[in-house]
Amino acid sequence: MSDEDSVTITVHHRFAVSAERVYDGFLDAATASKFLFRTPAGRVMTSEIDARVGGKYLFTERRNGEDVNHVGEYLELERPRKIVFTFGVPKYSQAVSTVTMEIVPCNAGCDLKLTSTGVASEWAERTHEGWSIILRNADKVLAA
Repeated sequence: MSDEDSVTITVHHRFAVSAERVYDGFLDAATASKFLFRTPAGRVMTSEIDARVGGKYLFTERRNGEDVNHVGEYLELERPRKIVFTFGVPKYSQAVSTVTMEIVPCNAGCDLKLTSTGVASEWAERTHEGWSIILRNADKVLAA
């Protein structure tokens, strides 16, 4: 994939919980497995997070009898304001994007800006939709 074939996706979401709760929820495997890289019909088989710079994560979801791995490495971790990681789904593409989550505390919780760079242009709409769903589901899980 050339740079001309890639795009940047940005998604915003306001959470009703603290920045610390959001940050920690994305880096705790048990919590994140309830919303991260899940589809309605899928079942999470593996959720592993090594929450340190250079640490890796693996989420495996079984979809229609097939296992789909979501993999990456943490590049920056600044609690509770920033998480940067690589993201790939090797079953569908060898392309790897970089995801930056910027978390800003506000009066009634926090605002999160998610930016995904290096997304293949043919996956742009689906990527935006997927991250939007993940953030809405994270909101429900973290507020419970």
